[in-house]
Amino acid sequence: MAGCLPQPRGWAQYRSWPSSDRCDARSERPTGTGACRDREGCADPAARDGVFIHISHGREDPHRVLMALNMATMMSEDRDVAVYFDIDGVNVVLADAPDLTYAQFPSSKTQIATLLSKGVPLMACPGCLTAAGKSAADLAPGIQLADKQKFFSFTNGRILTLDY
Repeated sequence: MAGCLPQPRGWAQYRSWPSSDRCDARSERPTGTGACRDREGCADPAARDGVFIHISHGREDPHRVLMALNMATMMSEDRDVAVYFDIDGVNVVLADAPDLTYAQFPSSKTQIATLLSKGVPLMACPGCLTAAGKSAADLAPGIQLADKQKFFSFTNGRILTLDY
């Protein structure tokens, strides 16, 4: 299979899919625009793409927080998802955090529970917790301390990042 490229949804609309997405054998990084994970230059055809959702706001902006959590829930239906809370976002995932509400969105605690029940990793920045005077012991059940390896290992496909 020349190029061994994953085909995006609606791929038939493209006349030619780039063939320059081979991995550099030294770095295992793509040399083109596609996703490569092995030294032969072929992405796993069964790999799902992932969505990394970054939440840096807290109770001061419930619209951002709830939109991000809502997007994570929607994307988790057919994508691998990881959610990362940093800066003021760590305050959303503390055990004693208020349940945020805004407009038509489900509340923060409802959405967090839904994501955890789906196995979506929810990670808090350890440095931001420290800056807020908190520790891992202050996190709500199911919330993990962020680990840089999990930023890349939650999916085998390409990673799209959404910042809120």
